[in-house]
Amino acid sequence: MSTSFQSVFRSNDQTGNVYLFGLYIDSELASSIRMHVSSKISPDCPALEVFADCLQPQLDAGNVLIDSTRFVTDEKLARHHRTLPYATLRLSVMAAQYFGAEYLLASVRAEHQAFYRRKFHYELVSEPRPYPLLAKPISLMTLHFPSHAREGLRQYPFFRSTFFERRMLFERWRVRSPSTNEPNQTDPRRTGPI
Repeated sequence: MSTSFQSVFRSNDQTGNVYLFGLYIDSELASSIRMHVSSKISPDCPALEVFADCLQPQLDAGNVLIDSTRFVTDEKLARHHRTLPYATLRLSVMAAQYFGAEYLLASVRAEHQAFYRRKFHYELVSEPRPYPLLAKPISLMTLHFPSHAREGLRQYPFFRSTFFERRMLFERWRVRSPSTNEPNQTDPRRTGPI
């Protein structure tokens, strides 16, 4: 893979609208997920790099998108804790609620489409395309969150969360610069979605 693709991919972990989470079981990393809260103001997200023709119109319309990528679970722990993938994806649902997202995105290989379609009602938006640093092509699937939120929470009650829980995960507090006592980082919830 080219150096430019590698640098773009690394930079995805450092954008101002990214959240990186790890779930632990008995002090052992069990799963992780990376989420970008993409909007017209802060559009950075990995899916946009490959599926701009599908996603840019949504961003231009002012919609907030949650792009969940790098979703992995430890195979051994997932066998013993069968709900581990669901507990990890719960974070995406919480982000959608907190940021008022219109769509949840899933960039997945063809063999994973059935899981997202059957379990969560995602719809295929784009056939497989080459994706940076991955050997197999990736499809884009989306879930219109406002249309499916109520049914999803009924089907998976453990996806429910309190506002306090969501705020503790996603609110970014103002950080004061020690030298000037001035804010050097903004809190997106005080100024609207990122």
